[in-house]
Amino acid sequence: MKISVIKQRFLWWALSGAIILSGIIAMVISWQTLGAPLRPSLDFVGGTRLVFERDCTIAQNCAKPIELSSVREVMDAQGLGNSSIQVVGQNQQAVSVRTETLNVEARTKLQTALSEKLGAFDPKATQIETVGPTLGQELFTSGLKALIVSFIGIVIYLSVRFKTDYAVIAIIALLHDVLITTGIFSILGLVQGVEVDSLFVVAILTITGFSVTDTVVIYDRIREILNQHPNDPINQVVDDAINQTLTRSLNTTFTVLLTLFALFIFGGETLRNFALALIIGFAVGAYSSIFVAGPLLALWRGRSPT
Repeated sequence: MKISVIKQRFLWWALSGAIILSGIIAMVISWQTLGAPLRPSLDFVGGTRLVFERDCTIAQNCAKPIELSSVREVMDAQGLGNSSIQVVGQNQQAVSVRTETLNVEARTKLQTALSEKLGAFDPKATQIETVGPTLGQELFTSGLKALIVSFIGIVIYLSVRFKTDYAVIAIIALLHDVLITTGIFSILGLVQGVEVDSLFVVAILTITGFSVTDTVVIYDRIREILNQHPNDPINQVVDDAINQTLTRSLNTTFTVLLTLFALFIFGGETLRNFALALIIGFAVGAYSSIFVAGPLLALWRGRSPT
């Protein structure tokens, strides 16, 4: 079966534009309400994060789910009313609190107060993390530098292997993937309280590598067809190249997504958002290689055949 990607290119671009616009609106709202385009985790803002889970081996200790208002009442009494609070875990039997940096005495006092209000906690499930604001800033800066360096490297590589216009369009496709992934996480941050941590930066870097690999395969095929049939219309060349590599692209993406879904389901709380970012980014990367990078190149080359 042969699909006509070029014929429907404005439909694909309109779909991408709508998703990107939704993400940008979410990032603006997030910036106004949270002070950042995405909901930052402890990794970036610094402070203390505590996760307490009820001990359900004690009779009637887990009879009812934890109520957010009860946790907020305790936090207000401790002078920590501006803290971020989430009720998490199976059947909402755990609470996650992100607050200002607390010393050992303050953490113990808070844990005792919460335990008296909510019930006994399982000591094995208790998690306490403290990150200084300086380290958080360093993580953000390092991640941003790594992303910029990777983009520059991709431009240089594609300019040498192909031509400069190929490289520029590949970067546009990469920005498309990054914007959609970050936009969806911004929406999830507003709706579900999903936070981004240092693993999210790793996911974005991984997404750029996967996406550009898929694009390079299509570019290679376009170059081969142009060498064999230099007088063929560029729209036909790009359509043929995409159709000839379509099975390979879909099979590769499908097998990778199977692994990522397994990681998302069984990888635990720490890796869940990382796996989700990769699932979104890899799916969007495969989409952009087919429906964004190729048609954009055809449009550019059709107007400027050199």
